[in-house]
Amino acid sequence: MVKKRSIDYAVLSDWFEDGVATRRDLLGLGFSGNTLAHKCRPGGGWTRLFLGVYLLTGGSPSRRQLVRGALLRAGPLTFLTGLEAVRLHGVRRTPDDQRIHVLVPHGRRVTSQGSMLVERTNRPWTGTMINGFPVAALNRALVDAARRESRLDVIRAFIADAVQKQLCSAEDVAAELRDLRLGGTALPRRVLEEISDGVRSAAEAWSRSLIRHSALPAPTWNVLIRSATGCQLAIVDAWWEEVGLAWQIDSVEFHLSPNDYAHTMAQHSALLANGVMTVHTVPSRLKKEPAKVLAELRGAYSVAAQRPRPNVSATLWRPV
Repeated sequence: MVKKRSIDYAVLSDWFEDGVATRRDLLGLGFSGNTLAHKCRPGGGWTRLFLGVYLLTGGSPSRRQLVRGALLRAGPLTFLTGLEAVRLHGVRRTPDDQRIHVLVPHGRRVTSQGSMLVERTNRPWTGTMINGFPVAALNRALVDAARRESRLDVIRAFIADAVQKQLCSAEDVAAELRDLRLGGTALPRRVLEEISDGVRSAAEAWSRSLIRHSALPAPTWNVLIRSATGCQLAIVDAWWEEVGLAWQIDSVEFHLSPNDYAHTMAQHSALLANGVMTVHTVPSRLKKEPAKVLAELRGAYSVAAQRPRPNVSATLWRPV
């Protein structure tokens, strides 16, 4: 056994990933329990992150060090899930929830504490290593994140972002919901229904809800419009095929594909030049002035129905 008197405190943190060690690790090196307690007192040089887990560099931990500490505290075969895992998979439209959600095998005696949220489960999961951390598959992580979020628009944002970026499919998430059979899934199920309909943003979801409670026929969502010669004109948020009417929800903030929005003004001109009527609505009006927005859409639909349908073709647009 290595005796503690032979250990150089200046390099001790280099022996452990991210400078984080467990009580068992340190006792195995010859430290006593009294020494560990002393080192975690003010001026002692270490910081206790979780019960039995220590930051050997002292001071405030980085996010990475906190995550490492949570994994060590939870024990072997632990995987990150929820928002922490979702972010590691590359999803960016997530809420500012800093809890570190971990999956542990059923029966393990470890409880949530501080920023660590422990979920014990006997349902199998799959995962991978990302940035040195074991991370649950994205479909499982999305479901776990959504089950603990009560704001529908927030769930819409991160699930749609994952699908829009082709990090997973709506079918993957739906299968996970079906297989897990867990509680708290009403909102993510609603979001998946919207996404399956073609909705790709919170604002589009508001629009869909508005139309469903009106006398207007249901449009098709996210449609690629081409000219008679096959030239791409625009990707519109909603399209009424029977009259050739387009609807655009004009917002960079809410749309989950901002690169498409960069071409919006050029697309407007192209649609107009090909005879396509387009109604433009900013997202805030969907909430504040729904009756006025519906009146505008009804008026535009009526006018479009009285004109010859523009000579354009329309096909569903989905990420490829």
